[in-house]
Amino acid sequence: MLGLFIFTSTSLIMRTFIISKESLKTVDSSWNNESKKKFNNSKNIYVVGIAGGSGSGKTTIAKAIYDKIGENNITYITHDNYYRDLSHLSVEERDFINFDHPSSLETTLLVQHLRSLLNNQSVEIPQYDFNSHTRFLSSINCQPRPIVLVEGILIFECEELSKLMDLKVYVDTAADERLFRRIQRDSLERGRDFLGVAKQYFTTVRPMHKQFVEPSKGKADIIIPNGLNDAALDLVITKLMKIVGMKD
Repeated sequence: MLGLFIFTSTSLIMRTFIISKESLKTVDSSWNNESKKKFNNSKNIYVVGIAGGSGSGKTTIAKAIYDKIGENNITYITHDNYYRDLSHLSVEERDFINFDHPSSLETTLLVQHLRSLLNNQSVEIPQYDFNSHTRFLSSINCQPRPIVLVEGILIFECEELSKLMDLKVYVDTAADERLFRRIQRDSLERGRDFLGVAKQYFTTVRPMHKQFVEPSKGKADIIIPNGLNDAALDLVITKLMKIVGMKD
């Protein structure tokens, strides 16, 4: 069996549920009343936030939820798209930016976009080039849908942003596993060499995780241990399927 840690918003006491068919029903029923109230207060749009350290597996979980719920029912936004455009800096100057600090992201724009979606207005999401640390000229048009899924390392760190979320999920994965995944991703997807990735991890990723990401875990409603696990994922998906009126 797998452990799923759940923090209630009305209590400082942490409760631990062991994932089983019986406990899934218990956990789900304990959320229903409060969640439905929040959902109705959000103009029929339910906001889910998925956070966790770099390489924790949060993107894998977010995409699994998106694929299961379906593109007609869910708007998927990643915080990575909101990295600040550094075209005004030289290539050399960009190398000195701490991309793991909250100031490297234009979170105020994300908050603005999320509020627009909650008001049933479409938004234009920026696109970011990680190789040049600049934004593309083109943007992504996002329409309001019953569920808005926001994913990112620092989305719980910003109080203004986290307050807009109805359900907050934190993916908790061991540091050595996160480092291994980070090296794989940055080497294969972003064209970076091993030494560069390792240097960035120990210079900024690790200390910023301890300062900003790890403390934000306390805001989570659900903590999924050890990255992706089917029982925890099924619990979240089942809840969201009920919200949009889908059958199992």
